Amino acid sequence: MTATMPAETPKVSAGRMSRREVLQALSGLMVGMFVSILASTVVANALPRIIADLDGSQTVYTWIVTTELLAMTATVPLWGKMADLYSKKLLIQLSLGLFAVGSLIAGLTPNVEVLLISRIVQGVGAGGMTALATIVMAAMIPPRELGRYAGIFGAVFGVGTIAGPLIGGVLVDTSWLGWRWCFLIGVPFTLLSIVLLQRTLHLPVTRRKVRIDWLGALLITSGVSTLLIWSSLAGNSFAWASGWTALMVVGGLALLGLAVWVESRAEEPIVPLDIFRNRTVSLTTIASVLVGVAMFGGTVFLSQYFQIALGKSPTVAGLMSLPMIFGLLVSSTVAGQLITKYGRWKRFLVAGAVVMTVGMLLLSTIDADTGVPLLSVYMAVLGVGVGMLMQNLVLVAQNDVPAHELGAATSVLTFFRSMGGTIGVSALGAVLANRVATLSAEKLGPLAGGATAGGGHAVPDLSALPEPVLRIIQDVYGTATAELFLIGAPFALLAVVVVLFIREKPLHTLSGEERRAREEAAAGMPGAH
Repeated sequence: MTATMPAETPKVSAGRMSRREVLQALSGLMVGMFVSILASTVVANALPRIIADLDGSQTVYTWIVTTELLAMTATVPLWGKMADLYSKKLLIQLSLGLFAVGSLIAGLTPNVEVLLISRIVQGVGAGGMTALATIVMAAMIPPRELGRYAGIFGAVFGVGTIAGPLIGGVLVDTSWLGWRWCFLIGVPFTLLSIVLLQRTLHLPVTRRKVRIDWLGALLITSGVSTLLIWSSLAGNSFAWASGWTALMVVGGLALLGLAVWVESRAEEPIVPLDIFRNRTVSLTTIASVLVGVAMFGGTVFLSQYFQIALGKSPTVAGLMSLPMIFGLLVSSTVAGQLITKYGRWKRFLVAGAVVMTVGMLLLSTIDADTGVPLLSVYMAVLGVGVGMLMQNLVLVAQNDVPAHELGAATSVLTFFRSMGGTIGVSALGAVLANRVATLSAEKLGPLAGGATAGGGHAVPDLSALPEPVLRIIQDVYGTATAELFLIGAPFALLAVVVVLFIREKPLHTLSGEERRAREEAAAGMPGAH
C-alpha cells in the first residue's frame, strides 16, 4: 500500500459520478455497514447467554462490549488520516477483511480470553468501516445531496439493527445453532461486501509523497487506551480514589500531552490540530462525545434489562428493541430528506438533542414493573432524538472543512463519539455492577452472594433462583438500569447547549472529490490522475 498507487479509474476524476454509479458504489458500502451493525446488534442480545456459557462475570460482560469499542475508537484517527493519503477503496476492503477474521475467531472461541482478543480484531476492522463509510460517501456526494441517500443509509441501518436482535435471539434459542453463529453469520456478508466494492467503487487516488506519523498514532492509541482501561477497571478491580487510578490517569494524560506535542510538529499529523480552530468542528466534536456517552452508555445495557429485570427470552428481547430502531430510522430518513430539500440543518440538530434528553429522562423512570407499551414509547422517543442528531453532526463538520481534511474531520468526530461511548459503557458498567451488588446486599443480606454469584459482579442465572430471590434480583436490575439513564441525561442536556452554539452555514453543492480538485487547481497542485 503506497501513496503512488495508480488511479482506480480515470473516468471518475473527469466529473461527478452519476446517480446510478453512486447507487452501485453504495451497494458494497451498505453491505459492509450492514455487517458491522448486524454483528454488534446480534451479539448484544446474546451476551447474557455467552457470559453464562463461558463462566464470565458482569465485568467481563462489560469488557466484551468495551474491547471492541476501545479498539475501534483508538484506530479511527489512523484510518481517517490514511483515507486522506491512500486508496479509500483498498482501506475499506482491508478493514472488512480484519472484521471477518475477528468474527471467525470469535465464533470459534474456546474461552472468554480468546473472545476478548477476537473483539479487539473486530474493533480495528469496525474502526475502519465506521470512519471510511462516511468519508467515501462525502467524497462521492455533495453535502446538499447527502440527505437524498440518507434514506438508503437509514434503511440499511434500520434493517441491520432490527434483524440483529431477532437473528441473535433465534440463534441463541435454537439448540443446534447457538450463540457462536451470532459471530459466524457475518463472515459471508463481509466477503460479499469486499467483492462488491471491488466491482463498483471507483474513486481517484491523489499521487503525492506522504509520511504517516506513526509515533503520533502510537501515543494517541496508548493514551486513549490507558484512560479507557482505567475507566473500565476503576470501581471493580481497584477503588476510584486509589494509587492505580492516579497512575493510569496521570500516565494516560501524559501520553496524550506528548501526542499533542508530536502532532504539532509532524509533517502529516494523524489529527491535524489546526482543525480545532474551526468552531464548527470543535463544537460538533464536543457534541459527539456527549452523544456517545448518553447513547452508548445507557442503551448497551437495555438487552440485559429486558432479559434479567423483565425475564424475557433473547428473541423477545430482540423484538423489544424495535421501537427505538424504528424511531431512529424514521427520524434520520425524514430529517435527511428535509435537509436536502431546504438546505437548513440546525433546527434538526437542536430538536434531536432536546428529544434525546427527554428520552433519557423518560427511561430513567423504568423498573422491573414497567409495561412494554410504555417502555416502547420511551425507547421510540430516544431513537427519534438520536436519529436527528448523530449523523447530521458529521454532515455539518464535513461541510465546513476543506476537502483535503474531510477524512481527518470525519475521523475526529467518529473518534470522539466512540470514545464517549466507550467511556460511557466502561464507567456506567462499573456503576451498574456496584449498584447491583449494593442493592442486592441491602435486600438479600447474606443471600446476596449466592444469588448473584459473586456479590453482583456476575450475571445471575435466573433459572437457578427461587421465586422470592428472583423477584428481588429483577427489581435490583430494573432500578440499577434506570439509574444509568438518569446519569446519562445531563450529558444529553449538555449536548443541547453545545448544538445551540453551532453557526448554521449553507451546504456545499459540490462533492468532496470535486471540491478537492478545485482546491488543488487553485493552489497549483497536481490533482488526482
